[in-house]
Amino acid sequence: MNFDFSEEERSFRREVEEFAKAELPPDWDEKALYWPAGYGTLPGLEEEFKEFHDELLLKLGKRGWLSIGWPSEYGGMNSMVKHAILDDVMSYHRAPPGDVSTAIGGPTIAKVASDEMKREWLPRIARGELRFWLGYSEPNAGSDLASIKTRAVDDGDDFVVNGQKIWSSGAHIADYAWLLAKTDPGAPKYRGETIMLVDNRSPGITIRPLENICGIHSFNEVFFDDVRVPKKNVVGNVNQGFYSVMLALQYERLFVGVGAFRRILDELVAYVKETKSNGRLLADDALVRNKLASMAIEIEVVSGFYWRTAWLMDQGTIPDLESSMLKLFGTELSRTLAGVAMEILGPAGQLKRGSKWAPLRGLVNLGYMDSVSGPIGAGTSEVQRGIIATRGLGLPRK
Repeated sequence: MNFDFSEEERSFRREVEEFAKAELPPDWDEKALYWPAGYGTLPGLEEEFKEFHDELLLKLGKRGWLSIGWPSEYGGMNSMVKHAILDDVMSYHRAPPGDVSTAIGGPTIAKVASDEMKREWLPRIARGELRFWLGYSEPNAGSDLASIKTRAVDDGDDFVVNGQKIWSSGAHIADYAWLLAKTDPGAPKYRGETIMLVDNRSPGITIRPLENICGIHSFNEVFFDDVRVPKKNVVGNVNQGFYSVMLALQYERLFVGVGAFRRILDELVAYVKETKSNGRLLADDALVRNKLASMAIEIEVVSGFYWRTAWLMDQGTIPDLESSMLKLFGTELSRTLAGVAMEILGPAGQLKRGSKWAPLRGLVNLGYMDSVSGPIGAGTSEVQRGIIATRGLGLPRK
């Protein structure tokens, strides 16, 4: 069994490292704080970073890096491992490697959309010209997407959409909704839903900001009031949207920010080597060393899940079981790491970003709160355990 990268992949990694160091602003580390596997501290979703993120996407697109994992006939490189390398390196530097449009929408369109839609949308996504937000969750339907109420009614050349989405990350800085709507209310569960792309500028759309637990505006609630959506914007087949979402989730769950786990561990190790408590370095405390050693082991484990999932995708396998393991382990590790960091920093860990006394620029304070979101978003931990139990272990659903 060989876990090593090829020389081409190692060379690509060096190229991405050089890109990140050259393109990120000198004060990026001070301004951008990101806790891995959370949804509340993603710099790419913050209004103040929008202009920078838009420009970065265009630069990534110019290099062909936004479509690395796509099939070659659509301008890609057929390499999810390279895509994972890009995400790994960029997340280490707390920089966005792409967007919902490139990481989730593009590869799903390449798999299930019509040829007309592929020709119209994939080149623009690959160039970094578009940004999507995920229109899945509703006030009474979080992980249970079969229970959504947003309706899309057939009306000639259009669908007419009415309903509400919530916890809509980045809707305020994106261009299009990747919307899941009910198109056949009488259909059996998991059928009768359709994915469609909805222009944020369409009449009838209202976007209201929601401040998350970290005090950051990353979420929104979005209302659709008789919004007309051209039928040519439907992704895949009408009434088969749930299955397209399941495919899209395979891509979404691959991007948990593995590099950011390593970055935080590196910073904690540096912190305990230079910080004293009761007259001695924290690094001299056996309990501190043991806790950090445990985190190093668990980060290696989540890295194993990460690279295996990407590798399986390159083999043509749909890794629904493996991606669930990765998502479950990564988001639970996010919480554990936040707890360990808070224990090591003690009361100072509660100091917020902006305080001159806050260790690690207030990152641990943010991470401790943001880590709550990881096990909830993109399918809760309970959902992931259900998938592992039924599809992986062959256990009954009930």
